[in-house]
Amino acid sequence: MPASNVSLLHETSRQVAAGGSAGLVEICLMHPLDVVKTRFQVQRSLTDPQSYRSVRDSFRTIFRTEGLFGFYKGIIPPILAETPKRAVKFSTFELYKKFLGYMSLSPWLTFPIAGLGSGLTEAVVVNPFEVVKVGLQVNRNMFTEQPSTFAYARQIIKKEGLGFQGLNKGFTATLGRHGIFNMVYFGFYHNVKNTIPSSKDPTLEFLRKFGIGFVSGTMGSVFNIPFDVAKSRIQGPQPVPGEIKYRSCFKTMEMVYREEGILALYKGLLPKVMRLGPGGAVMLLVYEHTYAWLQENW
Repeated sequence: MPASNVSLLHETSRQVAAGGSAGLVEICLMHPLDVVKTRFQVQRSLTDPQSYRSVRDSFRTIFRTEGLFGFYKGIIPPILAETPKRAVKFSTFELYKKFLGYMSLSPWLTFPIAGLGSGLTEAVVVNPFEVVKVGLQVNRNMFTEQPSTFAYARQIIKKEGLGFQGLNKGFTATLGRHGIFNMVYFGFYHNVKNTIPSSKDPTLEFLRKFGIGFVSGTMGSVFNIPFDVAKSRIQGPQPVPGEIKYRSCFKTMEMVYREEGILALYKGLLPKVMRLGPGGAVMLLVYEHTYAWLQENW
């Protein structure tokens, strides 16, 4: 095998290992907030006696009625998906960045466009896992009473198939969610990181990167949440059992806006920001440190 191919394979392997590590750490730390976010997004009215009134109320209710493991419902699909998902996220970002660099684009355009491309590619990999994850997260039974991840996946395939009405439903909304998030996330992080001078003090340098990563994750969450709400509605339980109300991404957004108001498109924003603000920072820092370690040792 030519040396250039070996070098490319070695580089890609580092990105896969670093990206998988970053995703695993972020998921294990932040998954309870993802459960809360999904619960908020699928509830349609505060008049429903099962509706959560606040983030604090949701944490208290889930813990009281479903136990500690209730916060980790649906965690297996993202853990199974994290290595390929984050590998795709970071390796394709680097690939698109290099390609755009050959076109002599400004960095201010290169980073967000490469982020958009990586997000769209990531969405293709992750969408089936998201369908299973959301279905498990909205189940309010005790953790021990709900179906296993694989049993639920088989149930979806048996009833609805593998297509856009089954294991890949909500695909357009997932494209929008990941594409917009990564466009803002990578674009803001790398451009601002390159603008603000680095520090020789390790603590200050950590805080600089963590702060920029935190703002990047927060901004990405604010911009992409209407797509996230649409995805949760399409992939979650329909209001009337047996009738499909939420089908396509933009029609779902329009329906939510018309029936519940503009703020309904931002349901779950607080737990989402609480997760992806620090989570986004953690993921970038773990990726960069793991990648640097692998460059030195592997």
